[in-house]
Amino acid sequence: MAPSDLLGALRANPFVLAPMAGITDPSFRTLMRRLGCGVVITELVSAHGIEFKSEKTIRLMGFEESQRPFGIQLFGETPEIVARAAKFAEEFGADFIDLNFGCPVPKVVKKGAGSAILRDLPRVAEMFRTVRAAISVPLTVKIRTGWDESSRNADAVAQIAYDEGLTWVAIHGRTRAQGYSGDADWNYIAEVKAKSSIPILGNGDINSAATAVRRLRETGCDGVMIGRGCLKNPWIFREAIELWTNQAAASRTYDFEGLLREMHDTFLARTDEKITMLQLKKFASWYSTGYPGASNFRKAIFQSQALGETLDLALSYFSDLKSVLQADTSHEAFLMGGHG
Repeated sequence: MAPSDLLGALRANPFVLAPMAGITDPSFRTLMRRLGCGVVITELVSAHGIEFKSEKTIRLMGFEESQRPFGIQLFGETPEIVARAAKFAEEFGADFIDLNFGCPVPKVVKKGAGSAILRDLPRVAEMFRTVRAAISVPLTVKIRTGWDESSRNADAVAQIAYDEGLTWVAIHGRTRAQGYSGDADWNYIAEVKAKSSIPILGNGDINSAATAVRRLRETGCDGVMIGRGCLKNPWIFREAIELWTNQAAASRTYDFEGLLREMHDTFLARTDEKITMLQLKKFASWYSTGYPGASNFRKAIFQSQALGETLDLALSYFSDLKSVLQADTSHEAFLMGGHG
């Protein structure tokens, strides 16, 4: 895929699935594309895992043709190793490679990967240049606003990305020091967008379709990445593109029962009953956020011992919610973990 083709896909649908560890696996990416997402990206994949031919690592890269355009997100601290992993990912079938310069997790940062690289701009340039030279597909990057409040430098990183031939920069509106606390700083994202020559995607606290569209219009960004928002409302992408294209948004009754059945079948086709049960527990719990009795439902479903029991509990809970509005839970701790 050429950079122009990737940017064309972004212009057609600027609502991108944010890479989320343990969440944006092949099955979930397929579902999100079907539900209106424009571009999908894998969860972060270790370049060193690829180097050592880890089967577990390579399984994270699995995809279906319906997901295109899809990107494989890589993390690592050694430019040559990341470059070889990027070449492998391109040959594996990725439409583009995304570099993770935003992960705040200590086990990633202490090795100099993820958001740690933002403290060393010459190293940022070296990583971009080395990886870019190794592949023919587009190269993108996801970053944070900076390491901490005193060293926000997303504008400088964006300039380096432009100089080194990247296709876009996605900015999560928090510093590494913030983790996932506080609010994403969309004013800063807008400032970076205003002075950047490279397309900019904004990310952080997109919890509704209306918020996604508002952020696009207010900041002038070329796209938004949605993470936690689709864990609460999996139809957020479809609603966002309808609002963005000025289509009349119909009054919605969400078919969680149908979606959960589909998730059951989709996950089970790729993995075993144990993993499918764990996935259903996670997603049904996230989807329940903001609905009556969610806390008791989560306790019950996590105590279930068999896949059939898990599915029955979820179907029973959501069958009673067809006409119930979901409450605003933008800052509920249950949704404020390390995602998107």
